[in-house]
Amino acid sequence: MHPTGLITALATPFDGNGAIDFDAWRRLLQWQLAAGAQGLVVAGSTGEAAMLDDAEYDALLQVAVETVAGRVPVIAGTGQSGTAATIARTRRAAAAGVDAALVVTPPYVRATQAGLLAHYRAVAGQGGLPLVLYNVPSRTACDLLAETVAELAGHENIVAIKEAVADPARIQALVALSGAHFTVLSGDDGSAARAMLSGAHGLVSVGSNIAPAAYRRLCDLARAGDPGAAADWDARLAPLHAFCGIEPNPIPVKALLRAAGYGQGLRLPLLPLSERHHDEAARMAALAAELEAHCRCTTLAA
Repeated sequence: MHPTGLITALATPFDGNGAIDFDAWRRLLQWQLAAGAQGLVVAGSTGEAAMLDDAEYDALLQVAVETVAGRVPVIAGTGQSGTAATIARTRRAAAAGVDAALVVTPPYVRATQAGLLAHYRAVAGQGGLPLVLYNVPSRTACDLLAETVAELAGHENIVAIKEAVADPARIQALVALSGAHFTVLSGDDGSAARAMLSGAHGLVSVGSNIAPAAYRRLCDLARAGDPGAAADWDARLAPLHAFCGIEPNPIPVKALLRAAGYGQGLRLPLLPLSERHHDEAARMAALAAELEAHCRCTTLAA
C-alpha cells in the first residue's frame, strides 16, 4: 500500500451533546469518496484523536472501514508520545482493518534523530501495519530530518512520509529517496502544488474536508506536471488554504463543515471559531461550494 494523490485528513463530527455523530461521519465518508478522494486519514490531529477514548477510536475506524469497503486506503492516526503506546495504538488500528498507520513524530518529548530511528523501527516491526511517517515540527517540537528518513525509507514496512515542512529543499531531498516502495506526500495545503510539481506523490489535506473535488483537481494538475494550470487552480484555492490556518486546526475547517451539515462542534480544549472570523467563514463556505460545483460541472461535461 503506497498512498498517492488526494488524501483527506478527516475531521471527526460531534453532535450537539459532544458525542461522535456517526450519521454525519458516514455521510462525510461517502461525500469524500464520491468527490474523488484517493485516501482517507481517520483519527489524526485534524480528527481530534487526542480527545477520543479507546472505544470511540475503535468505533470511528470500524465505521470508516465498513463504509469505505476497500475503495480507497484508510489510514489511521496512531502516533503517541511514547513508543510502547504508539505500538499499542497501531495494533488497535490493525485490528480494526485499516490499511496503514500515520505515525507522527513523538510530540513533546523532543527525541533525538537516533531516538526517532529506534522509535520508527520498533513501531514498523511490532505494530502490524505499514507506516506513513509524519513530520510536523510546528506541532510536535521535533523535526524528522531528511537524513534520518533516508535510513528509514528502505524498511519494508515504512511506505511513505507526510512532510509538513514547506521548504522546497526538504521536499527535493525526500523526493530523491522515493521509488516503488516509498512515496512522499505533502502535508501542507499551501505549498502542496509546488511540492507535487517537484515530484511529491500527493497531498494529505485539511481543506479537502470541505472541498474534496477541488483539491483532487489540484493534485491531478500538479501530478500531471502542468505548472500553469496547477498554479491557476492553486490560486483559486489559496483563500481556503489560508482560512484553514486562521486559528489552530481543526477549528476553521470544522466551522465550514458545520455550515455544510457535518457535525456541531469540537472538544475542549478546542473552542469554536472566534466570532470575528464568522464573516470570513461564510465567504469560505460559499467559495468551497462554488469550486465543488465547478468541478462537478466540468467532470460531467468531460
